Amino acid sequence: MEHKEERLDVIIFGASGFTGKYTIYEGIKLLEGLRWGVAGRSRDKLRQTVAEIEKKADKDLSEVPIITADVKDAESLKQMAQQCKVLINCCGPYRFYGEPVVKACIEAGTHHVDVSGEPQYMERMQLEHHQQAQERGVYVVSACGFDSIPADLGTVFLEREFDGVVNSVETYLQVTSKIPHDGGAVLHYGTWESAIYGLAHANELRPLRTQLYKTRLPNFQPRLKDRMVVHKASFLNGWWAVPFPGSDRSVVMRSQRHFYDTEKKRPIQMKAYVAFESIIQVLAVAFVAIVFAIMCRFQFGRQMLLRFPKLFTFGYASHEGPTERSMENAQFAIYFRGEGWDKDEKLLEPTDQFKSPPTKKIVTKVSGTNPGYGATCVALILSALTILRESDKMPGTGGVYPPGAAYAKTSLIEQLSKNGFKFEVIKPSK
Repeated sequence: MEHKEERLDVIIFGASGFTGKYTIYEGIKLLEGLRWGVAGRSRDKLRQTVAEIEKKADKDLSEVPIITADVKDAESLKQMAQQCKVLINCCGPYRFYGEPVVKACIEAGTHHVDVSGEPQYMERMQLEHHQQAQERGVYVVSACGFDSIPADLGTVFLEREFDGVVNSVETYLQVTSKIPHDGGAVLHYGTWESAIYGLAHANELRPLRTQLYKTRLPNFQPRLKDRMVVHKASFLNGWWAVPFPGSDRSVVMRSQRHFYDTEKKRPIQMKAYVAFESIIQVLAVAFVAIVFAIMCRFQFGRQMLLRFPKLFTFGYASHEGPTERSMENAQFAIYFRGEGWDKDEKLLEPTDQFKSPPTKKIVTKVSGTNPGYGATCVALILSALTILRESDKMPGTGGVYPPGAAYAKTSLIEQLSKNGFKFEVIKPSK
C-alpha cells in the first residue's frame, strides 16, 4: 500500500455523471491549491468530461489524474479509495451503488461524502458501518447537498441565534426563478429514480430505526403538531404550503438524536413544508404526487415511471436534466420558524418538562441559487474540505453522521456563507 502522504486530497467519483460534472466545475475554484482527481467507470468518458469542463471554465485541467473504478468491482473501488484522503461520491442512486463505495473507503481509511437524499440508505449505513468507521477513524457523511445541508445546518444556525431552549422548528422551502419556466426539466433522471425507489421502500424505515435506536426519545411537550395538508403561510406573503416529502426531516431528526445522545441536549422537533405561489400549482403537484404514490406500489407502475419520466411529471423530470440557463436562474430559500423558552427557564435534565408553554419565537432563513446542482456541488465540496481541515472539531474519532451532527462545531456555515449561501435572522428571538 502506498504512503498516506502521497494520497490525493480529494477524488470526485462518478465524475462523468450529471452531478459529477458540476462538482468538477465548482471544484476548479474551491479545490485550488489541493491535489484532486476524477474517477469513474470509463476512462474515455472521464477524458471527455474533463475536456468539456476545461472549455467551459477556460482552465487547463490536463494535470488532473484520471482513475478508473467500477461499483461492481470491489478491488477497483479499494484501489481508488487508497489514492485519496476524502472521496466525493456522486454515483447514485445510492440504494444500489452506495454501500460498496462506503465499504471500500472504510477499509482504506478514507473519508466519504455524498449527496444522497435517501433515508433508508443513510440510516442503514449508520446502522451497519458506524462502529467500524469509528474504529478506522473515517467520517462518512451523506446528504451533503441541497438535501439536506440547508435544513440540517439551518436548524443548527437557528439554535445558535436563539437565546434559550428551542422546542420546535418548522421549515418552509421556496424555489423561485428569475426567468419564466422554459418548459424544460427541473429534475435530472437520477433524482427522479431515487424518489421512486425511496417511496417504494418507505416501509423499511420503521424496522431500521428500531434497530438504530434501541431506546425511544422521551415524549417532549408540547408536541409539534402537523398543520393542515394544505395551509396558507401568512409570513410567506400568503403562499400555500404542503408537507415536504424530501429527506430533510429524517436527516434533521438524526442530528437532533445525536445531540441528545452525546451532549444530553433536548432535541428539537421539526416538520418540513414546501411552499407554492398559487393553489393551482399545489393542485398540479398533488395530482402528480397521488399518481406517483399509487404507481410506486407496483413493479409495473415503477417501470412505467422510470421509462417515461417526462410524461408523468409534465416534463419536469428528464434524462437530460435542467438546462444551464434554468439552473443558473433558480433560487431557493428555506424559512425556519422556531419556538421555545427563554434562557432563564433552564432545566436540570434534558428529559425534564417545562411548566409553561413556549413564549419565544424566531424566524431565520437559508438561501442561495441553483439549488439542484450548483449549490449542491458547492456544499458537497465544502463538506469534504471541512473533514480535511477541521476533523478535530467533528464528533468522536469518525463514524457515519448526518451533516448537522458532523459539522455543527466546525466553520462549515461560515464557509458556505462565503460561497453563495446566505444564513440570516429575519425576526430575532423575543
